[in-house]
Amino acid sequence: MGHWVGIAVVGDKVTIVGATVPASGPMVIECDVTWTMQTGNRADAYKFMHHQIADFLGSKRVEKVIVKASAVSSSTKLSHLTSAELRGVVICAAASSVANVSVLAKNNISRNFGNRKMDEYLKDEAFWTAEIAGVHLRSGSREAAMLLLASRL
Repeated sequence: MGHWVGIAVVGDKVTIVGATVPASGPMVIECDVTWTMQTGNRADAYKFMHHQIADFLGSKRVEKVIVKASAVSSSTKLSHLTSAELRGVVICAAASSVANVSVLAKNNISRNFGNRKMDEYLKDEAFWTAEIAGVHLRSGSREAAMLLLASRL
């Protein structure tokens, strides 16, 4: 059983779910937070987010961090690129605080976890009731939590 953190970056928001993850059975959610990147100078905002994440992970004795990978889109827009930049900052901050950091793609989870696509799991209330305990998990944080469930296989 270990303390793991799943991180999903969407737009200018970073969602972090921390949990104690046993080899089987429900994982115990210990934290569910979302941080929004500061407005203004992007370099300063990235620096602030890096420090915030590194300090957070360093204070929690995290053993493993799983970050949701960027996805390929046929209609990539500036918001996708900005999100990818922020994701890079998040990965760097995690690696500066935790030795075991991995990046996991949504399509990889759909192929290798269970027999459904990830989006189907995200909408399934019964699945989440069975798979989690502890602090209430916001429905918007399920992607970050799913990274943890998929990584324990």
